Amino acid sequence: MPIAAALDAAREAGLDLVEVAPNSQPPVCKILDYGKFRFEEQKKKAETRKKAKRVELKEIKVRPNIDDHDYEVKMKAIHRFFEEGDKVKVTLRFRGREMQHTNLGMDLLDRMRTELDGIAKVEHEPRFEGRQVVMVMAPRA
Repeated sequence: MPIAAALDAAREAGLDLVEVAPNSQPPVCKILDYGKFRFEEQKKKAETRKKAKRVELKEIKVRPNIDDHDYEVKMKAIHRFFEEGDKVKVTLRFRGREMQHTNLGMDLLDRMRTELDGIAKVEHEPRFEGRQVVMVMAPRA
């Protein structure tokens, strides 16, 4: 249909001529209320945003000389976070003379990494930030 005829038909109906698919051959247009069309598009976008899962970054704080039971409790929490689809930031804090034994802390992070290897991948390798070491892990998809 020629553009002029389509515009006349839209005016008679009291609606707007909206180009829906400009890249197709020939371009596709619809006669509809443009304000209502925009409102419906906004509602669709809001609905998809609402359904989208936001990945949160959960933090677990540990010390280099953590006891076995405390370690197991922290690992259980990390497993739960990964099941929910969240990323985990493991912060290992050194206090006082623990700074002379940073190798103990790195051993602890390596132990965590090997235990979680099946369900998680390391996103950011362990790195020192002052008196603490930070490692970020994400669940395997």
